[in-house]
This record gives sequence, C-alpha cells and structure tokens, in this order.
Amino acid sequence: MATQRPSIPKGTRDFSPVEMARRNYLFDTVKSVFRRYGFAPLETPSMENLSTLLGKYGEEGDKLLFKVLNSGNFLKGVESEEMMAAAESDNPVVLGNRICDKGLRYDLTVPFARYVVQHQNELVFPFKRYQIQPVWRADRPQKGRYREFCQCDVDVVGSESLLHEVELIQIVEEVFSALGIRVVLKLNNRKILYGISETIGHADKMMEITMAIDKLDKIGLEAVNGELAERGLDREAIDKLRPILELAGDNREKLAAIREIIGSGSETGELGIREVTTILDYLDAVGVGLPVELDLSLARGLNYYTGAIFEVKAQDFPMGSICGGGRYDNLTGIFGLPDTSGVGISFGADRIYDVLLGLDLFPAETEQSVRALFVNFGGREELGAFKLLGDVRRAGVAAEIYPEAVKMKKQFDYAQRRGIPYMVFVGESELAERTATVKELATGEQHTVAFDTVGDFLKR
Repeated sequence: MATQRPSIPKGTRDFSPVEMARRNYLFDTVKSVFRRYGFAPLETPSMENLSTLLGKYGEEGDKLLFKVLNSGNFLKGVESEEMMAAAESDNPVVLGNRICDKGLRYDLTVPFARYVVQHQNELVFPFKRYQIQPVWRADRPQKGRYREFCQCDVDVVGSESLLHEVELIQIVEEVFSALGIRVVLKLNNRKILYGISETIGHADKMMEITMAIDKLDKIGLEAVNGELAERGLDREAIDKLRPILELAGDNREKLAAIREIIGSGSETGELGIREVTTILDYLDAVGVGLPVELDLSLARGLNYYTGAIFEVKAQDFPMGSICGGGRYDNLTGIFGLPDTSGVGISFGADRIYDVLLGLDLFPAETEQSVRALFVNFGGREELGAFKLLGDVRRAGVAAEIYPEAVKMKKQFDYAQRRGIPYMVFVGESELAERTATVKELATGEQHTVAFDTVGDFLKR
C-alpha cells in the first residue's frame, strides 16, 4: 500500500495546543461579556435540512452552501440525460438539490430562527441566546477568508425594542475593549436603503442595489455603477444614487442630508432614519465611547436583514469586517412564526484571532498550559516528586513530571521548548527536609519551598 501524504482540505486548519489556548482566551472573553448581558448558551447541529438553508442568503449565498450527498445510492432515480445536462451547465443546482437534502450550516442565525420556531412553546420571549460554533462556506480561500470558520453569535428574538440594538453596540465596545483592539462600528438601516431605492425609482430592485453597493469598499464606485447597470438600473437612477453614496459629514449631518433627499416620498425610508436617530441618541445618553459611523453604503448582502445593520472593522490592522449583524423581522416567519422580530450580531472569531496575533495582543500566559515541570531523578525521589505533584495539582496548578529519569539537560530542554516557567527539584536532601527547590527558568533564580506551600508558590 502506497504511503499517503497527509493533508487537509483547502480553507480549513488544524489548531495547535498554543493556538487552542489563544482561541479559548478569545472565546472566554466573548462569552463573559455575553453572559453579563443575560444571554444563555445554545448549540445546533452542524447539518441542517437543505430546505432550511436555501433561499435565506440570496442567490450568491446559496451557491456557497456545502451540500451533503444523500445516504445510499444518491443517484437513484436520476436519468443519464439529467446528469449530462448538469455536467454541461454553469449552475447545476437543480441536480444538486435532488441528490442532497442536507447541508452544512452557512451561519448560525438561520439555524437559530429554525430552533426558535421549533421550540417556541418551551421558550420565554424575548429569548436571548449566544452560540459559538463553526460554520462552512464553499468560498475561495484567501487571507482572512476560510471555508470552515467559527462564529460567536449573540441574538435576541421576540422584541422590536431598539434598546437591543444599543446593547449589541455596548457588547461590541466591551468585547473589543477587553481584547485591546481599537475598532470602528459602521451603522446603517435597510429601511433607509429601501427609501433610497424608492427615491431613485427602483424599489423593485432593492436587493440588486444592496448587493451591488455592499461591494463598494472592495471594488470601488465605478465598478459598483457598472454592476448596477448590469442589474438593470438606468443611467439616471445610477446618477441619483452616486451623491448618496458619497455623503460626507458627521452622523447627524448625514441623517439630515438623507432625510432631505428622501423627503416625504418614502415612509419606510423615514422610519429607518428615525430608528437610526433613536439608536444614536441612546448611545450618546449612555456614554458609549466606541466610534460609530453612519455609512449609507453599508448594505450587508444577506436577504433577511430588515432594519439596523452593523459592521465592525479594526482600526490598526488591515482586515475586512471582523463583526457584523442587524435586525431581521421576517426570518422566523419563513418557518411558520410570523411577527417575531429579532436582532443579533456575529463576532468572526478567526479574523479577530488574526488581528490579535498581528497586533501581538495575546497575553503571554495564554501560551503557558503547564506551570511547572517536576524533575525526575528516579527511585525514591521519583515517587516523592510524583506524590508532591498530586498535591500541587489539587491546589489548582497545572503541572507534570518528566516520565523518565534521563539526563538533566534533556529535561531542561523539554521545559524550555514547552515554555514551562518553573522546574521543581525533589532530590534526596529535599525529601529529607520536606522542601522542594523551585527554579525560575526566565531568571535562573532558585527558591527553597516547603512541600505544603509549593502549590501556592507556583500560583504567583
């Protein structure tokens, strides 16, 4: 049998013990903030029925779904002509949907909406949950973009109160303050975008408009205008849209300008302006220090957003959006529970990890999984060290003993390579005096410590 070269799929990653320690630091920081705001943990399956996922993310999102082949003979009932037609098609979705009835989740929000509807009689509304799990997208892997990545979502469903939007922005401020990352939060409202679409005479093309202008940061205004033309907008409408996307000034000035542009011609647009104004008023009243910028080009391409939308970017590191979300009024209605509004925000753990690493913001202690290495002298000394090791572990200190009585240099090299800060020596004289010699590897300093206080000493 030929030797197989080990590999993993593109866009996925292994995480070493050091990387996992850093990721756990990130997850623990995020969860601690979520819990302070009254959110409870939830998990849903990695796979969902394909019918649950399809049609919730727009045409482009549906193409990025990982589909799972049906069990057994998944081609049963498929005619050869259908297979040939699918092979020659640029978009063989119909055949894919016939041979697959499950898919890996694309995000955590749609499964959350499905869960709420399925368990509505067991829940207390407003229902607040956080969820930290991996999601999958059949995207082209590149820097900061993976096919398998982890999201940290926080959502509340069953309330239309804008206080929830304000609290989500406070959560963003607290999470990134705790992590030491300076960020800016961009804010918009899908109702305003609908009002803009009405104003330029293309309310029927709101989704096409939002999908195009959502790419403004990536491809620039001229390319966006070209895409709008391809999507059926005439030159007059594109010319009317341009000054809206180029609005300057502070948040209040932008709101005044867009209110003047929309005028009384769009009741929905005016409602969106009032909602953004209310959110900004509350943020000022409670003293949120996070930079919040009204960005009328922010669209967030997912179909289910209906109100406020958010996006967060790091100020000191080149990276795309590291956090985003918004209000969705109709998502649970798709599953049979209408008139149940929700709002949430998702922290992109993998991108945040890259920012923390790039800015060297991980605390040094996250890389120290073991606090002390007990040296192995063999014989009676090995047994004495092993017994003391048990006492130290019971005191809450992570520690281990070198498994063989080998040369001291090998044990020392092991501790250094593992990043273990202390070595504990229990030799013949230490056993007699019931003391241990504790060496700090960073300084070379040695301490004589009584057996019953070694645990406390190592906690310093």
